[in-house]
Amino acid sequence: MDTKMVRDELWLLSSLLKWSFFSIMAGVVVGTVAAGFLISLDWAVEYVSSLSNWRYLLIFPALLFSLYFVRILAPEAAGHGTEKVIDAVHRRAGIIDIKVVPVKLIATIVTIAAGGSAGKEGPCAQIGAGLMYGLSKIFRLDESDRKKLVICGISAGFSAVFGTPITGAVFGVEVLFVGQMFYDVLLPSFISGIVSCFVAAYLGAGHLPEFAINVPLLAPSLIGWSLFAGLFFGAVSVFHIECLHAVDKKFKSLNIAEWQKPLLGGAVLLAMSALFGSRYLGLGMDTVDEAIRGGNIPFAAFALKSFAMAVTLSCGGSGGVLTPTLFVGAAAGSLFGNIFGLDPSVGSALGLAGVLAGSTNTPIASTILAMELFGAPIAPFAGLVCAVSYVVAGHRSLYPSQVMLRPKTRTFVRRRVGGKTMITGRFEGLSYSRIIRFHLDKILNKIIKRK
Repeated sequence: MDTKMVRDELWLLSSLLKWSFFSIMAGVVVGTVAAGFLISLDWAVEYVSSLSNWRYLLIFPALLFSLYFVRILAPEAAGHGTEKVIDAVHRRAGIIDIKVVPVKLIATIVTIAAGGSAGKEGPCAQIGAGLMYGLSKIFRLDESDRKKLVICGISAGFSAVFGTPITGAVFGVEVLFVGQMFYDVLLPSFISGIVSCFVAAYLGAGHLPEFAINVPLLAPSLIGWSLFAGLFFGAVSVFHIECLHAVDKKFKSLNIAEWQKPLLGGAVLLAMSALFGSRYLGLGMDTVDEAIRGGNIPFAAFALKSFAMAVTLSCGGSGGVLTPTLFVGAAAGSLFGNIFGLDPSVGSALGLAGVLAGSTNTPIASTILAMELFGAPIAPFAGLVCAVSYVVAGHRSLYPSQVMLRPKTRTFVRRRVGGKTMITGRFEGLSYSRIIRFHLDKILNKIIKRK
């Protein structure tokens, strides 16, 4: 046998052993801390829920506390966690202040328990990434290995919350880039995600519930409905993304003192609760469960939840965007099913996956999430919905720090504009005939080359 080949195999084996060790350690550490966070959050939510109706006023001091607690102790922990982690991986060589972990944990618990409309996945990802950065310092890893370990922490954090290890692992890798995945990180992410999921479950942390829905058999008409649903959920994703960015921009432009912004945000959330009910406050997983079980969901629920999330995170609240996104998707799916006479349960399941795919540019992870939650029969429908929603959402995301490695279609190209790399249209004007001719020429050239 060739000596070089043997040497290469030994290097691969040593790398496998090395990253198996680090991945298992990441899963145990992140799973343990994430379980503590989730259990504490559940306890805080239950305790506040047991109080009288005056508890709704806690939203004002909670948002004020979150704003200044984060700003003073760890500014990196501001906003939703996943965005900060993506930014750290791409722009700061995976360096994350370890103070982010306790600060993010406390601020998120206070925000959500008091009624803030935010999620728990992003904070877990940020906690996992922060812990793994600390571990990389202990083992004195170089920049490449440090970033790899931080990504393992992200995947472990998602897996602990979702309770779906494959989804968590793939999401942690897929969410970093648009248009390409780095498979060298996939195995460590799988290991850390699976270990973290089982550790969190063993310690009693809550997960997304498992659902039993009747998925129809594959048929041409249902494929057509899935494509149409993908268009609808892609449009909902665009609304969801633009709502967050528009509200955030509006709060930043307000000519008022910083301490007044949490008070304004709290007043808006209380007004929403008084007008439309309290289902839009907090995590909102009860509504997700209700939608997927075929319950009666208000037709504007997805828009109201999207707005409530945007207000919470823009005025100083701490938390993630994924749990609200699942709410938005499930509610939009229920609406889609009711409008077009489809099973609302199946519509909600597809909406949950489709809006997640379109809003975060993660069609593969979103399809796997649908399979892990609803079973393998939903795979072809979820795959179509997620792929179409991903394309329809365009080059936008809940996470502005995502790196666009390649456009979603060849109708767009990456160009240097004003010193920055941007995704722009290949054609100056919108001409469908030119676009069609372009793609036909590409196909013909490939056929000619093969001959």
